[in-house]
Amino acid sequence: MRPRTLDDYVGQQHLVGQGAVLRRMIDSGNMSSIILWGPPGVGKTTLANIISQRLQRPFYTLSAVTSGVKDVRDVIERAQKGRFFNPASPILFIDEIHRFSKSQQDSLLGAVEAGVVTLIGATTENPSFEVISPLLSRCQMYVLRPLEPADLLRLARRVLDTDAVISKLNVELRQDAALMRFAGGDARKLLNIIELVVNAQIGSDAIIIDDERVVANLQQSPALYDKGGEMHYDIISAFIKSIRGSDPDAAVYWLARMIEGGEDPKFIARRLVISASEDIGLANPNALLMANQAFDAVSKVGWPEGRIILSEAAIYLATSPKSNSAYLAINEAIDFVRQTGNLPVPLHLRNAPTKLMQQLNYGRDYKYSHDYPNHFVVQQFMPDEAATRRFYQAQDNQQENRIGERMKMLWGDAKK
Repeated sequence: MRPRTLDDYVGQQHLVGQGAVLRRMIDSGNMSSIILWGPPGVGKTTLANIISQRLQRPFYTLSAVTSGVKDVRDVIERAQKGRFFNPASPILFIDEIHRFSKSQQDSLLGAVEAGVVTLIGATTENPSFEVISPLLSRCQMYVLRPLEPADLLRLARRVLDTDAVISKLNVELRQDAALMRFAGGDARKLLNIIELVVNAQIGSDAIIIDDERVVANLQQSPALYDKGGEMHYDIISAFIKSIRGSDPDAAVYWLARMIEGGEDPKFIARRLVISASEDIGLANPNALLMANQAFDAVSKVGWPEGRIILSEAAIYLATSPKSNSAYLAINEAIDFVRQTGNLPVPLHLRNAPTKLMQQLNYGRDYKYSHDYPNHFVVQQFMPDEAATRRFYQAQDNQQENRIGERMKMLWGDAKK
């Protein structure tokens, strides 16, 4: 069922539609080295095959999973020899190029730069992280998107009408909602589901594809989630930003995505602890206690009950008032320390365990706060060069308004 022409190719119209960038490149015959980045089952390999057939060039394929540096060099050597018979550079297609090591990618550089081969790399991971900069700079990168439901439905109809086996089985597509949902924008997954549902009914007078039969045969949708890949970071980012944005529904949704994807519950709990300090902070100090207790409880309980604990903590944090004053304060203080270096500790704050230190005035004139009314007395705690610097600024929330009023009452004009 793999398409052989651009007219049969489904999806990615932003790249291969009439007048689109890749379409123009292919029609002109002036093909540059490219990297196709997109999720599984959206047509990366198919597009590479179509390009090769359309341009009528020799086509070499390597899989980054099974190929080494020697395989790369062998292909390049064959491509160089083939140039005597065909002046156009052969196409070298490397599937899952993100799995190539640095040395493997280095072995491609010279051939790509000299035009010995035209590289088409396919990857499900962000090339910015996985492909070395020299190779990336020699290639154009194009992003492929998950297939839309209309694209998937077009593919499903094509299978039912033209597949050598299925088209003869009197298959009726009555409902497609579950089919689209379980396929999740992945054409390969769509074809596998159709095959599974049809095979389960072989021998019946009529074979029906509907929501009930799709769900019954699949049981559950394997979530697309790579714990070591970019989606791992995208989803945890969306989760934390939903908490920061006080949207408990979105927070629980992204939490569910991670749970269904098999994420480590401790990883989720650690991020909740960080969010409790960074995004909620002094607006609700109990948030840190809640997040820390959630981390401890999840460590003891694990899955599946741990999902309830994480949900409670996520909702609590999302619905809490927000303040990043602690986050801003420590960042500003660190930046100041990096600029000013090791400023001396004021003498009255220094420890004086020896007689010599006492003679050098270490600790002299220090005022013990508990000896004064309200356990407070105005004195300088910063180095002289930083005496007027302020790092913590109380933000506008009920808790920090009280903190701000207390600081103003104690320090008066001494801290502004």
